Amino acid sequence: MADLSASDLSTIYPSPRPRVIAKARPEIDAYAKKFIGMSPFCVLATSGSDGSVDASPRGGNPGFVHVAGPNQLLMPDRSGNNRIDSFRNIVEGSGFVQLIFFVPGIDETLRVGGKGELSAEPDLLASMEEFGKPPRAVLSISVHEAYFHCGKALMRSRLWSPDARVERTMLPSISQVIHDQTKLGEPESQAEVEARYRTQL
Repeated sequence: MADLSASDLSTIYPSPRPRVIAKARPEIDAYAKKFIGMSPFCVLATSGSDGSVDASPRGGNPGFVHVAGPNQLLMPDRSGNNRIDSFRNIVEGSGFVQLIFFVPGIDETLRVGGKGELSAEPDLLASMEEFGKPPRAVLSISVHEAYFHCGKALMRSRLWSPDARVERTMLPSISQVIHDQTKLGEPESQAEVEARYRTQL
């Protein structure tokens, strides 16, 4: 398989229309603020000092990412696997981040880019309590760019279509999968995993 060059790309893909370029805004406008306020899920992408890239799912109640101003987002960090790849990338790498926000039932997504900093300031943590506990840290993002993606990718995937849903029984429990991969710990049923998750939100 031959690698494509930049000149190859320009022959395959036409230049984007002016409207596609113009839709990238330098701040969170009223439409982006409303979308973020409805979003219970986003993907956070960061890059490390070695050039590696990490993408991490983040979720909470709708609006869990707070719009603190037209150029500032605040994202609380909840319980996870403690790898903290994203946060290591932010403090050791460039600090640049990209987010894609999803709203169930809406095929369009919102992309936000900026630079992140971490805080564990007690008053800030206390102000962002959710699921009965404060976050362990808060990611503050200085927004440089925000724009909406068209809905084609989600339409192709039928992500929100009930008839596209896969029964959870089609895959072993995540505990069983990791046990088979690592031979560490004891496998749990998916029901046991989900019950434990609910205590750790």
